[in-house]
Amino acid sequence: MDGGAKDSGEPAKERASRARPEHALISIVAPCYNEGEAIDPFMTALKPILDKMTFDYELLFVDDGSTDATRAQLEKLVEANPRVKAIFFSRNFGKEAALTAGLDHAAGDAVIVIDTDLQDPPE
Repeated sequence: MDGGAKDSGEPAKERASRARPEHALISIVAPCYNEGEAIDPFMTALKPILDKMTFDYELLFVDDGSTDATRAQLEKLVEANPRVKAIFFSRNFGKEAALTAGLDHAAGDAVIVIDTDLQDPPE
């Protein structure tokens, strides 16, 4: 036994294309709580980045039981853009629960998690 990896005889280019789907979907999960005033600035900052992406994407917001206008803002986005989805909690369960729900519902081949408050710029 040589202990090394076996070469399947498949060309590297074909192996690479199989490992990286041609039409990969990126899920962007954005948990939010009482971010009604932050949603529009968040989308304004994120849109140029999304427009440059070469991958298909879905943007999945998880509203963690907000008591402000967050739900109304997200419902408008969902209605206007088929790539935007939202999950609404009946009450505040905490960021970890929101992240878990977002990860559970993400359909992508890879997931990016980002906060909507722009504390960390999307660039």
